[in-house]
Amino acid sequence: MKIGFIGGGNMGGALIGGLMSSCCAPEDITLFEKNTARADEFKEKGVNTVLSAAEVEAASEIIVFSVKPNVIDSVLSEMKGFNDKIYLSIAAGVTVAHLEEMLGADKKIVRAMPNTPAQVGCGMTVITPNKNLTDEETAEVEKILSGVGATEVMPEKFMSVATALHGSSPAYVYMFIDAMADAGVSYGLTKAQALKLAAQAVEGSAKMVLESGVHPEQLKDNVCSPGGTTIAAVCDLEENGFRAVVQSAVRACVDKAEEMSK
Repeated sequence: MKIGFIGGGNMGGALIGGLMSSCCAPEDITLFEKNTARADEFKEKGVNTVLSAAEVEAASEIIVFSVKPNVIDSVLSEMKGFNDKIYLSIAAGVTVAHLEEMLGADKKIVRAMPNTPAQVGCGMTVITPNKNLTDEETAEVEKILSGVGATEVMPEKFMSVATALHGSSPAYVYMFIDAMADAGVSYGLTKAQALKLAAQAVEGSAKMVLESGVHPEQLKDNVCSPGGTTIAAVCDLEENGFRAVVQSAVRACVDKAEEMSK
């Protein structure tokens, strides 16, 4: 499978790296990246670098638009549009309908929303294919994106809430980790020590949710001994509106994502 990338920034670079480590040889990947220094980094790894988006389309069976939303229309306008190719966009807020308007409603189009943990192979990507893809082609797209983490196929109507729950949420988690670490520093730990303790706890807790099959509420209860330290902290979080604040943040993110998609 020949795969092309238009844009080799953080997310595009993460996907290219995931592909090379999981299912693709470098010579099967074509990249157009305006930043020549960045392009040269990939060229040294064996990736085919070209000088235009049109060259990526010509050389590839799957074309990935890994560019910012404010420039994607200029890139789409360079595409000829082939019915036997798959066009995959990871530009935030750019709908399937808009991609079909630019490329043609008869084209095979996928909207995807990855997140930044893809850069360390632990991402989450939500995928919305249009009606022109077969199940086998959707599975091929999933295989590509699974090189940098987990995938989930969803109807596009859920993309905004998915963005809030996995696309933007790493920022919330980073804030949580940093806040816990700062509290640790106030008791004499170094920031590095505190960050390691907090981040490892978050990683392990997430793994417990994903792999144990136990509901998070039960996992929380399992840590809370009667009259103990954890239940004291949990009660304090509840009294200070922890759940309500998190849910409010998710709603704010969904509202903004809906606004961007109009």
